Amino acid sequence: MTVSTHGLRVHRGPQLLRAAVEMLSSMRFAIALLTVICIASIIGTVLKQHEPINNYINQFGPFWAELFRTARLDSVYSAWWFMLILLFLVISTTLCVVRNTPRILVDLRTFKEDIRAQSLKAFGQRAENRLAETPDMAANRIGQLLVSGGWKVKLQQRNASADGKAAAGWMVAARAGGAHKLGYIAAHSAIVLVCIGGLLDGDLVVRAQTWFNGKSVFTGGGMIADVAPEHRLSAANPTFRGNILVPEGGQGNVAILNQADGVLLQELPFTIELKKFIVDYYSTGMPKLFASEVVLHDRESGEQVPARIEVNHPASYKGVEIYQSSFDDGGSKVKLKAVPMAAAAKPFEVEGIIGGPSTEITNGKDKLTLEYAALRVINVENFADGGAMGSGADVRKVDLRHGIESRLGAANKTNKPKVLRNIGPSIGYKLRDAAGQAREYQNYMVPVDTGDGQPVFLLGMREKPEEPFRYLRVPSDEQGSMDGFVRMRTALGDPATRERAIERYIAKATDPKRPEMAEQLRVSAARALALFSGAERAKADASSQGGWQAIAEFMEANVPEAERERAGTVLVRILNDVLFEVLNLSREGAGLAALPNDEKSQGYLTQAVLALSDAHFYPAPVAMMMTDFTQVQASVFQVARAPGKNIVYLGCLLLIIGIFAMLYVRERRLWVWLTPGGGAPGDNDGRETAATMAFSVNRKTLDSDREFEHLKQKLLALKKEEPASP
Repeated sequence: MTVSTHGLRVHRGPQLLRAAVEMLSSMRFAIALLTVICIASIIGTVLKQHEPINNYINQFGPFWAELFRTARLDSVYSAWWFMLILLFLVISTTLCVVRNTPRILVDLRTFKEDIRAQSLKAFGQRAENRLAETPDMAANRIGQLLVSGGWKVKLQQRNASADGKAAAGWMVAARAGGAHKLGYIAAHSAIVLVCIGGLLDGDLVVRAQTWFNGKSVFTGGGMIADVAPEHRLSAANPTFRGNILVPEGGQGNVAILNQADGVLLQELPFTIELKKFIVDYYSTGMPKLFASEVVLHDRESGEQVPARIEVNHPASYKGVEIYQSSFDDGGSKVKLKAVPMAAAAKPFEVEGIIGGPSTEITNGKDKLTLEYAALRVINVENFADGGAMGSGADVRKVDLRHGIESRLGAANKTNKPKVLRNIGPSIGYKLRDAAGQAREYQNYMVPVDTGDGQPVFLLGMREKPEEPFRYLRVPSDEQGSMDGFVRMRTALGDPATRERAIERYIAKATDPKRPEMAEQLRVSAARALALFSGAERAKADASSQGGWQAIAEFMEANVPEAERERAGTVLVRILNDVLFEVLNLSREGAGLAALPNDEKSQGYLTQAVLALSDAHFYPAPVAMMMTDFTQVQASVFQVARAPGKNIVYLGCLLLIIGIFAMLYVRERRLWVWLTPGGGAPGDNDGRETAATMAFSVNRKTLDSDREFEHLKQKLLALKKEEPASP
């Protein structure tokens, strides 16, 4: 028997109904649905699901983001069309099983012993021989041998026909490997069970409550306790999957179910209390272990059940599985100090809670909203090849041959060795202006030695979430703070200090007997320092407000191109010497000793000058530096009630059995026709039997060929055919 691909043909009823039943029950339709589901699953795997719409806009643009939202590609597995395809697949596959199962079961019980003797000669694998025994003795002997070999056998004795066309004899019919067809039933039943389990554990039941039970999606904000009952699902909800965040020392009993257009709140039959959160890290900074020690409080009986939840080790209570999903900040307290980055800015201190209320800050003309975004206690960075967070490859050092060879050879070879180091805590925050536009900042609490021996504070900033952070490197003074840089920046903005620094430089760099040279040097130094500090513009429409870019614009506007290199070298040397005097004047104003003109001081000065130049592009008047924090961690649990889980497990088991049976079990049938003598009518001396054997297999392989040769020798005493000699 072969399984047909056409559908169930109904002979009664309207033509449209009969056509619909035949299409739904056809194997071609089921395969088409499976193909669509596979394509949708690929999309759901490649495209991040349930992301905010702004993330899709930033990554793909407004047109594609709106298209994804309209087609529900951002939530494929809960989309109405995906659920509808699953439902049709269940119906189609069920009809296929219902249509073919009776025929398969009948075929398993049939030996096809009524086959015509003449038909055996049409088989590709057949053999003939004469046996020195009577037909009934041969039939019983062959039947017993087949039964001992695991075959199911049926013997049929035939009488000669009245017209003399058919001879009398015995037909031995045997079959083996019937599990092959049972594999078809198991595999298709598995598809039905997996789809039913998917429908039960998906959003179908939750959506049904929004359609028929008066529930609606919540799209607002505020406290969970203030959300209206029409946005809440009862604890008796038969199936759900959501997330709940519980801080250390806190409790939670309401899970969040993300929907395409908002959220639903799921009441739990118990309260989760997080006693302690445990996290351990690899040297790379990736979490090695995070676990939660919790107490589950039954909301009806008051029973308290302690449990420990780890990744891949969930807890179960009242039919709800509690998984350790991730961890987050649970409302850590931070103290921040504002470091002035603009001339008019003033220092101040604030305190806040991560994820808590924002703080309105006013600094000069700027009115900004400070939002406390994230606290990271551990930051492991790669310091190989020049330090962490470098600007990229130096094209002057690209060696194509070395780059290729470094990737060849052993599989564990890496192009560059990693130098991993924890650089301490960092604070992430946002500054939002009056128009609602926000920039994201990430500042590290302690100075970092990036490889050149001069520790620096890393002040990160980015305009959009998908962009990498760009870092301003501010040098750390001998006290391990940014105070030296702030003092130098303040002194650079003071005209009187700039004047004193120039006079000091002139006194050291010129001969008192040559006042004309001193005057020329004074003019050059004053112009360079004014341009660098931003007190003077290179031209009216200059884009820069100071720093090295202002010097470059001045050179382009006033110095011939042929002389720029020489003039630039002289101007840079003059400016560095004057800025060194500014640095020492700022230290004297704070009651500190002047720095000696040695290599260490020059390293600090070089980094300070670069930071002063880059600070003109810093988009905020202040940089918020963390001075202290109290960390409060939180666990993110995924809670799920999945009644379809066991159904899916059963389906997976049946699928494995079915595929194994269809791939590795061969269905075989064997017929042996035994007639007295030569087999012709009237030729019956009773001393010999003519035997004709035919062998059929659903999939012809080398194993089936060897089995046929073995049966020929065992049943008909035929020797194995030797290949012809050349």
